[in-house]
Amino acid sequence: MNFENDIIVALATPAGTGAISIIRLSGEGSIPAVDKIFKGSAKLSECQSHTIHYGKVYDEEQSLIDDVLISIYRNPNSYTGEDSIEISTHGSPLIVQKIIQTLLKSNIRIAEPGEFTKRAFLNGKIDLAQAEAVVDIINSRTEASLRGARNQLDGILSNKVKTLREELIKVSSLIELELDFAEEDVQFVSSPEILKLIDHLVEEINQLLNTYSFGKVLKDGVNVALVGKPNVGKSSILNYILKESRSIVSEIPGTTRDIIREEVSIDGILFRIIDTAGIRVTEEEIEREGVARSRNAVENSDIVVFISDEMSGFDTELYNNLLELTTKARIISVQNKIDLGLPQLLNIEVKVSAKTGEGMNDLLNYMKKKSMGIESYSEKTAIVSTLRHSEALNRAKTHLINSRNTIHNKLSGEFVSLDLRNAEDALGEIIGEVTSEDILNSIFSKFCIGK
Repeated sequence: MNFENDIIVALATPAGTGAISIIRLSGEGSIPAVDKIFKGSAKLSECQSHTIHYGKVYDEEQSLIDDVLISIYRNPNSYTGEDSIEISTHGSPLIVQKIIQTLLKSNIRIAEPGEFTKRAFLNGKIDLAQAEAVVDIINSRTEASLRGARNQLDGILSNKVKTLREELIKVSSLIELELDFAEEDVQFVSSPEILKLIDHLVEEINQLLNTYSFGKVLKDGVNVALVGKPNVGKSSILNYILKESRSIVSEIPGTTRDIIREEVSIDGILFRIIDTAGIRVTEEEIEREGVARSRNAVENSDIVVFISDEMSGFDTELYNNLLELTTKARIISVQNKIDLGLPQLLNIEVKVSAKTGEGMNDLLNYMKKKSMGIESYSEKTAIVSTLRHSEALNRAKTHLINSRNTIHNKLSGEFVSLDLRNAEDALGEIIGEVTSEDILNSIFSKFCIGK
């Protein structure tokens, strides 16, 4: 059954008690449907788009439900591209429930998760990459993640992908045209020209792929594990970063028995910092469980801050154990307690004192640099932030390389055309020019109802 022409309704604001609640409807006939329960100075069906009207809504028994404001959006100039209505009510869950229940008796159904945005995509208001950015904006928790999502919603990535795809379509169309005139031996585009374009496209795709680690950081944040022998100052470093006493600091080794997770925004980047139990051999059951959880935290972290101090020294055995759980590129070697004036350690990248704060800014800058992966970023930079986009770009790159090899091997133009068309389709998946119902369902199921 096709539900795309149904009138849908949902609460667009968070559930619960508040000052105002907004109920959203969309679909052909949504304005007359609200007219049936609304009484104001004008009939909504006769009102212009983008106007707001005060009145009262009543249930089917003509009992007053609430005073409301009605916002009208007529197709195609609405979020969904359809006739749409927003009802602003007092923020009582009971009022919202009564209005929605009254509407459901008029051949209207509850919207599915993300269905308003899905209709915006299907009606050509936004492409698929922009639709995905909507949920990223809703889930943004830092300035950087919001800027990255806003960047994608504004179409910067989409425009880049569309440009690359249009270049592919142009050359593949010429190759296919040549095939139609194979008997006349007509050539519309030379092999050197095709190879030049392929090399250009591969380079452009590589540039996009190089932004993925940074884009993932913008969107998801960075997991950082603080690791070291007991009493090297892991908890003190965490407390300094958080500017509060979150972890217990003691001279007694093994004070931290379980991992402690805290989040902090540093220059707009979300860091999830995990203060781990000291990784060591222990017979104490609770501490042993803490060590096991610490090892798991290291395996799942983007950055591991390996902390030593002058008294404990650089623990080569523990460092080698970390290399079994993560890669060297993810580890930052830190020497703490430099305020004590003891001899400095070798193999150290950053020297700090959690007590005085000396060197702590260097550590934070090191963490940012290691997590970002690219040197510079501006509001106009196309950023790849999702695995789906990264995988599609990699497939497009693979097909382009295959087409280049096909040309070098002097195979028929049909094979070149096929590889280029496959690359086009891979790029088309990013913006929704080529997609499947399964992909759409997977993307929009992550949205909240009402968006």
